[in-house]
Amino acid sequence: MTVPIRHGLLALLARGPRYGYQLRSEFESSTGITWPLNIGQVYSTLSRLERDGLADRMGADGEGRYVYQIRPEGADEMRTWFATPVERTDRPRDELAIKLAMAVTTPGVDAREVIKTQRAATLRTLRDLGRLREEAAGDGQGEDAACATAWRLVLDSMIFQAEAEIRWLDHCEASLPADSQADYVVSALPGHGAA
Repeated sequence: MTVPIRHGLLALLARGPRYGYQLRSEFESSTGITWPLNIGQVYSTLSRLERDGLADRMGADGEGRYVYQIRPEGADEMRTWFATPVERTDRPRDELAIKLAMAVTTPGVDAREVIKTQRAATLRTLRDLGRLREEAAGDGQGEDAACATAWRLVLDSMIFQAEAEIRWLDHCEASLPADSQADYVVSALPGHGAA
C-alpha cells in the first residue's frame, strides 16, 4: 500500500521542504495510530518520488539531514489524488468477508461462532475508539489544531467502519440457514447428500 504513503508524503511536502523523520512524525500525527510508518518506508518512498521526478532531495540542513521538496509534477499528482474518489476496487481485499464465505462453505466450521467471535472483537475495538475519540475531542490548540482535526476525522472513519461491520455481521448471522450449519455445509459437498 505504498500509493497512500506516496501521496501522503507529497501532501506533506506541499507544505514546504521536509526531512524524513519530520515527514514520518507529521504523517503519524495526521493519521494517529491507524498507519504507523517505519523510517525505511519513508526513505524508500522518498527515493521513488525522486526517481519519478515528483520530489527533489536538496542539500543537508544544519544538522546533516537531507531535506526534500515537492516538484511541480509532484504537486500535480497530489492534486489529482485529492480530486479522484477512492473506488471500492482500489481497496485491499476484505479478509473478514473472505473468512465468513469460507466458514459457511467449510465442513466442521461453525460460521455463527466465527461471527460471534468477530462481533465481540469489533465491539471491543469500537469501545476503544470511542475512548480515543473522547480524549481527542479536547486536543488541538494553536498549530496542532489541524493535526487534531485530522486525527479526529480518522477516528470517526474507524468508528463508522466498526459500526458498519457490526451491522453487517448481524445481517450475516440472520442470513445463515436455521438448520445445523455443519449439516448444511457437508450436504453441499460433492459426494454427500441425496444420490
